[in-house]
Amino acid sequence: MPIRYQKDANLPSDEVIDLYRRSTLGERRPVDRPDIFEKMIKNASLVVTAWDGQTLVGIARTLTDFSYVAYLADLAVDQAYQRQGIGRRLILETQKWLTPECMIVLFAAPNADSYYEKQGFERNVRGWVLKGAGSLPETLTQETDSSFP
Repeated sequence: MPIRYQKDANLPSDEVIDLYRRSTLGERRPVDRPDIFEKMIKNASLVVTAWDGQTLVGIARTLTDFSYVAYLADLAVDQAYQRQGIGRRLILETQKWLTPECMIVLFAAPNADSYYEKQGFERNVRGWVLKGAGSLPETLTQETDSSFP
């Protein structure tokens, strides 16, 4: 049976969490927090999924304005289905929903650099990460304008 791709499937968080665990991406995502996972899926701008029958085998979760930039937050494929072109197809299916000029950016998993290079992505070393509010420098939290909603 061929793999079927679809946009914005109705995804229960437990099914998505199971996929993330089967893909190794679960090592870097809050799989023990279904409440967060539910919001991750619900609030994404674009979710493209890959299905083998009724089994979720891949997902591309993107945050985007659809015209200038798309942040591919997650690309996960079940390990048993990897090396079959599913990840590549999920990227291509994601691009179909973006304007031709829209760039896709991402943070690669530690061992995925060569994969993304093969997919045509270019390395950019100017990325920065600011973790949750609890990690803000004290001087920044003291300077925050409390009148901002």
